Amino acid sequence: MTNWRAVLWGFVAGIVFGLLAFAIPVIGHVGAGLVAGGVAGYLAGGGLASGAWHGLLAGALDGIVLALLVSPVAALLGGLGGGPVGSLVGGLGVVVIGVLVAAVFAIDSAIGGAIGVLFSDERQTTGTTVER
Repeated sequence: MTNWRAVLWGFVAGIVFGLLAFAIPVIGHVGAGLVAGGVAGYLAGGGLASGAWHGLLAGALDGIVLALLVSPVAALLGGLGGGPVGSLVGGLGVVVIGVLVAAVFAIDSAIGGAIGVLFSDERQTTGTTVER
């Protein structure tokens, strides 16, 4: 079962670290995805698959929201430069690229989620919760 609180906190961490990542363009964004997934996996607990699932959801949500926020701006700029066709191409182009970005965010966030669950207090090994 999905722990949406963990996914939401992972999403928030992804947005915050994603904004900070512009200081280090490529490495920073990959790191932001790992941190977002790590937060989601840590809070969700469970096994590696659970951590990866929650990290994947947090990263995908980050990518989707980013695409939805950027596409109207691209449509507006495309409309200014190329009329209605430019607006359509600009907006749809950003949505398509946004889907690809969401997939990339989801992959590294899933890896981060699997790593994050290793540090969780609610990690499960053979069906029992590990006490620390």
